[in-house]
Amino acid sequence: MTDPATPSAQPASAVRLDIPGGSGLIHRDVAANGARFHIAELGDGPLVLLLHGFPQFWWTWRHQLTALADAGFRAVAMDLRGVGGSDRTPRGYDPANLALDITGVIRSLGEPDAALVGHDLGGYLAWTAAAMRPKLVRRLAVASMPHPRRWRSALLSDARQSAALSHIWGFQRPWIPERQLTAEDGALVGKLIQDWSGPHLPDDEALENYRRAMCIPSTAHCSIEPYRWMVRSLARPDGIQYNRRMKRPVRVPTLHLHGSLDPVVRTRSAAGSGQYVEAPYRWRLFDGLGHFPHEEDPVSFSTELINWLKDPEPDR
Repeated sequence: MTDPATPSAQPASAVRLDIPGGSGLIHRDVAANGARFHIAELGDGPLVLLLHGFPQFWWTWRHQLTALADAGFRAVAMDLRGVGGSDRTPRGYDPANLALDITGVIRSLGEPDAALVGHDLGGYLAWTAAAMRPKLVRRLAVASMPHPRRWRSALLSDARQSAALSHIWGFQRPWIPERQLTAEDGALVGKLIQDWSGPHLPDDEALENYRRAMCIPSTAHCSIEPYRWMVRSLARPDGIQYNRRMKRPVRVPTLHLHGSLDPVVRTRSAAGSGQYVEAPYRWRLFDGLGHFPHEEDPVSFSTELINWLKDPEPDR
């Protein structure tokens, strides 16, 4: 499987980056669910597994890796299947299988469970893993993504939310989106992140790294396969079965984080996900932030996350 030819193709090693203040950062690969996954790891303590969204890779969590490690946690950011330094398999991009990737990585790290922190697609998969493999999820934190059942409802019934997802509808075309994402050294990646952010944009280095990572061969194709599944499965048996499985309530403490200016996931769509949680649920809306609150205001985001992780009574 290859992307349309692009003169800007990058090696997979392009994602093995250093991070500010992360002198002890370790890059390595782990095997899980029949594939190989790249992880970036820092610190010792209870495991916190960080899951990136689109159009990014593990590096989106650079600020939280150092903050969590300093706070006494084992912070691990993984590249999802098909992205960054992880294997680009020809299939396996449905959320149930991607959730098995995540829980498999927890086991491969030798841990009994983890606190999952997911953003965007990573949040969708974190919700899925918590519902389907609850014994492996200690706590759940999700940014910029509703519960999958809430998300499905918004897609089908909210015209304004559907209009905000023009990129996902565009992904349904064969090969054209892949060409667009890799054209001009991944210029569209930078534009999407700028358009979806609030006033505090990720820095130029971040945008360049995301553009470069998208130009690793086959990454563009693999990155949008989960979104193709989301739309094409709405009326298919596998999608209906997944939706039924997600009726299982999440039974771990849950922190739900959202930017008030998010143009991709409307606040109205994200709010209300607590109805699917039968455990302490905390909603936190960041005023003035967009779709990437963990990068737009990393100090506030990390403080909120760490305080919640350390709170013995997280429902307060």
